[in-house]
Amino acid sequence: MDTPAIHRVTHEIKRRRLDVLRVVDITPRMRRITLGGEQLAGFISLGSDDHIKLLFPQNAAERAALESPAFSIKGDGPQPPMRDYTPRRFDLDSGELDIDFVLHGDGPAATWAEQAQPGQHLYIGGPRGSMIVPDIFDSYLLIGDETALPAIARRLEELPAGRKVLAVIEVADAAEKQTLPSAADLEVKWVVRGEADLLTTVQHLRVPSGSLYAWVATETKVSRQVRRLLLDVHKLNEEFVKAVGYWRAEGSDTE
Repeated sequence: MDTPAIHRVTHEIKRRRLDVLRVVDITPRMRRITLGGEQLAGFISLGSDDHIKLLFPQNAAERAALESPAFSIKGDGPQPPMRDYTPRRFDLDSGELDIDFVLHGDGPAATWAEQAQPGQHLYIGGPRGSMIVPDIFDSYLLIGDETALPAIARRLEELPAGRKVLAVIEVADAAEKQTLPSAADLEVKWVVRGEADLLTTVQHLRVPSGSLYAWVATETKVSRQVRRLLLDVHKLNEEFVKAVGYWRAEGSDTE
């Protein structure tokens, strides 16, 4: 029998109009918004780091375009601002989908989340696909900042007992530390911005033993630097290191 391998599956992209059911502050800067409604039926998300598109119309023309059956992402006509977010939790039996928002500024997503209340609605699309990481590893190394916390937390909840996990998470301050339930043998290193440095912390890590899968998501340039440390300093297997940029710092180069 073949050993399961990391692989990607694609999904049919469907636009959904969902209702805001609940709004809860997890930390001072992290707000969980629970969405639901009949159109959540058939929603699928197989990977802990999946992304869905959230659509934020800014004017009447964009709202009208979204409500049209002919609307298509990247199609002709008005296109509302869109942002990628991780499905933190979904339960089709109860008809609920949780999205965690970092309240970090005046962008369309954070601005909407700041004022969101039950009874409002939000359009979502996707996910387009899922990266399936089967449970074939002895240990896991998860590195990220606030934007990666929903994906990290979801992965930790999905891992079984008997696995070792080291999570390194950069946050703005001590109040942003979350409780992260997991059946796995979990160690969390919180890196408080301004008090410690993420790259220095990664450089001096003692990585878990055994076959290991490493996942990194933070600012684009930082993710590249973390990946380099994992390969050059810690000698991890490049095949099992996934590093992605979840956002780009203003003025950051693209190289």
